[in-house]
Amino acid sequence: MTGNLGLLHRLYAHPLAQWLLRHRFLKFGTVGASGTFVNLGVLYLAQEYLFIFIQPAGMRLNVSLVLAIFFATANNFLWNRAWTWRDRKHLHRHRSRLAQFGQYAMACWVGIALQIVFTKLLVIYFHYLVANAVSIVLASVFNYLVNDLWTFRHHKTPAAKAED
Repeated sequence: MTGNLGLLHRLYAHPLAQWLLRHRFLKFGTVGASGTFVNLGVLYLAQEYLFIFIQPAGMRLNVSLVLAIFFATANNFLWNRAWTWRDRKHLHRHRSRLAQFGQYAMACWVGIALQIVFTKLLVIYFHYLVANAVSIVLASVFNYLVNDLWTFRHHKTPAAKAED
């Protein structure tokens, strides 16, 4: 038992674990969880009701995924802008919401592509909702990094740049 606690402490002290536990990443995860519910809800409604007329079923899943991902992306952008990266106020002054959403969407395109590919691969083995949920988790770390480093990046003030 002591060995397990030592391993747990070493893992917790690892820089990667510290990074994952940072406050901003927890906010990002919370927003992502809300986006997951939006994604799964829209996917279910689209797949089972809205696009039931689309055949074959694989095409219906493609259309349903696009709609679900769009709504989840919009949800996540609004909450991340308003809460996760709220302290980076310069973002609100220099770009319109639409322009920043465009950048956010571009930053997420690889994560979205990964989510679609993983969902399509995993749906062979799992129910489509389970496959999609797993795919969302796999793409989330990538999305955080890209959005923290690009979409919501911290710009140094002229005074801070002069100190460097």
